[in-house]
Amino acid sequence: MTFITFLHSIPPLAVYLVIGLLVGVESIGVPVPGETALMTGSLMSTRPDLHLSGVWVAVAAFTGAVVGDSIGYSVGRHYGPSLLDRLARRFPRHVTADRIAYAEHLFDRYGTGTVFVGRFIALLRMFAGPLAGTLRLTYPRFLMANAAGAACWAGGISIIIHLLGAAADRYLKDASWVLLVVVLAAGLVVGRVVGRSFEHRVERYAAERLAADGGSADPPAPGQ
Repeated sequence: MTFITFLHSIPPLAVYLVIGLLVGVESIGVPVPGETALMTGSLMSTRPDLHLSGVWVAVAAFTGAVVGDSIGYSVGRHYGPSLLDRLARRFPRHVTADRIAYAEHLFDRYGTGTVFVGRFIALLRMFAGPLAGTLRLTYPRFLMANAAGAACWAGGISIIIHLLGAAADRYLKDASWVLLVVVLAAGLVVGRVVGRSFEHRVERYAAERLAADGGSADPPAPGQ
């Protein structure tokens, strides 16, 4: 059963809960498809027969983002680098020392701006809460940036996909569902492109650090 098929098979309230849960878990630092859940739910909300509200899809994602990031912040503040060490061991493909080091660099340079912008970048979306807590960013500042980023991210994606769906249903009729699947696929491709751009920045920053250390330094441990 595919993820989309699964969402089709459960009632609307359960769809909202699944979206909020996945976005929240991703925001804590676990690599699950939170953004895909939001996009899929927004896509489904354009189908009247599925009885999903685009507004509640966005609210579910927003709530999951704020709560998940706040949990990640709290855990990071209390456990700091040990949390990042555990995530690195559990998810070695997603949580690497270079990625964490670059994310810390962004926090040092841009502060709360990293929390806001990070909501739109998959890898930063995972690290924002735990790193903000680890680096002792004050919670009111973190919450403000977190809520603003979550609102723009969840609301923006939901509104754009819903409007496209309404327009497709009005002007293209039978082709609307196919078009929206194409839109969803395009969104995922854009996400991958942004992710690759972030990876290139991580690699360049790691190379610069290595050069600054004389080319013989050991790779930094997660959280350092």
